[in-house]
Amino acid sequence: MSSSLLKPTPVLLLLVTFSLLVPPALSVVPEECTTESSDCINKAKALPLKIIAIVSILITSLIGVCFPLFTRSVSALHPDRDLFVIIKCFAAGIILATGFMHVLPDSFDMLSSQCLKENPWHKFPFTGFVAMLSAIVTLMVDSMATSMYSQKNNVGVIPDSETIDGDQEMGVVTTVHSHSHSHGHPHHGAAAKVKATSSQLLRYRVVAMVLELGIVVHSVVIGLGLGASSNVCSIKGLVAALCFHQMFEGMGLGGCILQAEYKWLKKLVMVFFFSVTTPFGIALGIALSSTYRENSPSSLITVGLLNASSAGLLIYMALVDLLAADFMGLKLQRSIKLQIKSYAAVLLGAGGMSFMAKWA
Repeated sequence: MSSSLLKPTPVLLLLVTFSLLVPPALSVVPEECTTESSDCINKAKALPLKIIAIVSILITSLIGVCFPLFTRSVSALHPDRDLFVIIKCFAAGIILATGFMHVLPDSFDMLSSQCLKENPWHKFPFTGFVAMLSAIVTLMVDSMATSMYSQKNNVGVIPDSETIDGDQEMGVVTTVHSHSHSHGHPHHGAAAKVKATSSQLLRYRVVAMVLELGIVVHSVVIGLGLGASSNVCSIKGLVAALCFHQMFEGMGLGGCILQAEYKWLKKLVMVFFFSVTTPFGIALGIALSSTYRENSPSSLITVGLLNASSAGLLIYMALVDLLAADFMGLKLQRSIKLQIKSYAAVLLGAGGMSFMAKWA
């Protein structure tokens, strides 16, 4: 009897051992979530590449954002000219593709990573939800800022059909009103035109500020990712892609700053923040590279949510405040030929930036 009880003991031991081993195996975090093991991982070789990235991205960012500001004296590139509209549409296409092809997919990848818990990250589309909320909040900020700015400066927001070409400071509105009342009705038309110009100028200023905010947020995030990475194989292509990205995105922002007619001090501040945010993010990533892990849950959640919010903001700004505002405006509505050229510029900018998604 005792011998019969002892015979199944090895089987029982095997089953017990298997039952003890299986749960840990199923709950173990994937190896790539805790370690970086690759032939391309080399911190010593990656550091010089990061320094080169800081310098090159800073220079290309400055060139891009300053190009529209310093070419205003060139008659062909004046904001009233067709070429300026085409270049602006090209830059808007780049900003649109940045949101759709770079920032949004990165957020999807991060928030659906196997390194995150099944509940709630794999059971709810947080990326789309946060991007949607970001677009709505951007609309709120856009609308309320325009309303507050209008009330503060006593400028009415008027339909696009009443706008006219040209850039003038908003301070002349009250002067023209008082002048028109004191000298009779013939000046009412001139007052309405100046009011239209001032209202359009107000929109340009709000657009420039909100667009700068969105670009600054996602620039810090992409810089942080580059600075924290030690993958020599991916850094080289990433630097080239980011230089291209920052230059043409800067051209889009620079065009908005130019149309906003800010004073030189404000222009310099906006140029400075755009130019240094990505290099700052890289420097921050280098400083945190010993503790920062791209695949840690906290990093994935933080950067993923920031990317989703940036994507919503950039997509809204590109479609609503840049493309729709231009294509529904009088200048483009008056010329089908100019519309076709502008659409080609949008597709070229979006296509080029989408092609860059292969490396960045």
